[in-house]
Amino acid sequence: PLADPKVLSLFNSLDALGLDSIDVLGEVVGTTGLPEFGTTLTKEILSEIRPTKLGDLIKISGLSHGTDVWRGNLREYMLGNKEGVPPIPFDELIGCRDDIMIYLISKGIKQKDAFRIMETVRKGQGISDSNQSLMIAQDVPKWFIDSCKAIKYLFPKAHATAYVIMCLRIAWFKVYKPIVYYAKYFTTRAKKFDAEIFVKGKDAIVEKINQIKELISKNEAKQNDIDLLDSLIVANEMVSRGFRFEQVDIYKSNIKDLLITEDKKGLILPFTSFDGLGESIAETIVMARKEKMFLSKRDIQLRTKITSTLFERMDILGVFKDLPDDDKITLF
Repeated sequence: PLADPKVLSLFNSLDALGLDSIDVLGEVVGTTGLPEFGTTLTKEILSEIRPTKLGDLIKISGLSHGTDVWRGNLREYMLGNKEGVPPIPFDELIGCRDDIMIYLISKGIKQKDAFRIMETVRKGQGISDSNQSLMIAQDVPKWFIDSCKAIKYLFPKAHATAYVIMCLRIAWFKVYKPIVYYAKYFTTRAKKFDAEIFVKGKDAIVEKINQIKELISKNEAKQNDIDLLDSLIVANEMVSRGFRFEQVDIYKSNIKDLLITEDKKGLILPFTSFDGLGESIAETIVMARKEKMFLSKRDIQLRTKITSTLFERMDILGVFKDLPDDDKITLF
């Protein structure tokens, strides 16, 4: 259902997740990891508007995808930061290109003229003198005209609606089937893992987040750091909700998919969560395991392409469980 109260609450609070802001490092909405609504910009918009309706989300989707639509423009009108203009209610703001045409028609402007004005605005061509005169004659407020002049690109409402519907369907899983949601997120969207940090739990995750943020503040962060930060933020939310990550398991782990534990409270990391262990190496492990279960650590080294350095690290972290070093039997 697109109007599920708990799902909609993710866009204005953390209530449905059972978390406080302090649990998720200052976040105030629950859209982290959700497509289109998990970006820093969109979460900032959500935190200021605190939407409660489906229509609000569609407008916000338009605002976040437009150019020169929100910051320095409609945001300032909503907050009352434009001199001589009282705060404009959110419902009256432009969100998508269609909003202009519909509003102008409601003011008495002919449909063809309203459509033509919408097209010039959404393409970033502003308002011509003749169109401005037409709008003024129909009592279109000055703030609306000035806002249209500042816009460089406007998103279509149909696209915004499609994005919102997609997001709400995924958000439903985040609320009602959380472990399934996190398993799918980390399998399909996470660009970077750190198998060692993830399994250590919240304190280690938060510490790594702060380290990367420090690098970013000094302009010393690499792309790998930024990709890992995105994963860590979602991981922190997950463990804060009472779930856990389990270390790569030589008997169970998949190549790149995270597996849900039997108690539905944890995720078993895949082989590729190890830095330096790509899909081709992971495939050799899974293929060898299908042929015959490993008898020893030595057996793994002989039948897979795991490098010695990576093998040593995996051994230290307990990936090989209780396997003996060698499967040879000493008789004497």
